[in-house]
Amino acid sequence: MHRVVLAVALAFVALPGFTTDAGAQPRAPFENTIAQRVLACTGCHGREGRAAADGYYPRIAGKPAGYLFNQLRAFRDGRRHYELMAGLLATLDDAYLHEIADHFASLDLPWPAPAPATENAAVRAAGEALVRRGDATRNLPACDACHGAAMTGRAPAIPGLLGLPRDYLMAQLGGWKTGKRHALEPDCMARIAERLTPADIGAVSAWLAAQTVPPHAAPDSTVGPILPMACGPGSSARP
Repeated sequence: MHRVVLAVALAFVALPGFTTDAGAQPRAPFENTIAQRVLACTGCHGREGRAAADGYYPRIAGKPAGYLFNQLRAFRDGRRHYELMAGLLATLDDAYLHEIADHFASLDLPWPAPAPATENAAVRAAGEALVRRGDATRNLPACDACHGAAMTGRAPAIPGLLGLPRDYLMAQLGGWKTGKRHALEPDCMARIAERLTPADIGAVSAWLAAQTVPPHAAPDSTVGPILPMACGPGSSARP
């Protein structure tokens, strides 16, 4: 019951135009549906989970359900650090986090055009090379070896990397590199980020953020190749 009460309160204050003025018109009755309960999420992530226009918060609509659940649990359990997210999720159990994740994963919404590129062509080309080919001399796998050839993610738990703001991409890669962000072992992204230079992070982020997302982009649900390195509990990798 506590989670429903919390969600009701959060969803109510997140509604556009919320006011406590005595003369305000009453709101429509609260509907106890998952769609209405997660309105609290849209204050930052944008309408129905689409990325907001402020250049930082990521889109969550259409991401793999397993990925969304893992990130919700990571915020709740302290492996990812953002006070607002931790506070919203602190009292919610795994079953409710699965419900939230399944809701946003089911959404198929239009993607906005990418923001104008802010880096020159040489920087973006260096980023594309790392995304598509990696760097064998540093034992860096290509990003698309895990995130899919179309870079739209792989079910059940690997996210797409397109449609994300450049600042957000840089912040997350930087978080992995500095140890501020963690995943359950084996933590493949931490190992990868350790090998990236600040220039690499800037180039990869610049190229990814400049790409147009294909219509109806969705995570690849086919059985793909074995990952180039172990990533997460129970994972396997190419020898």
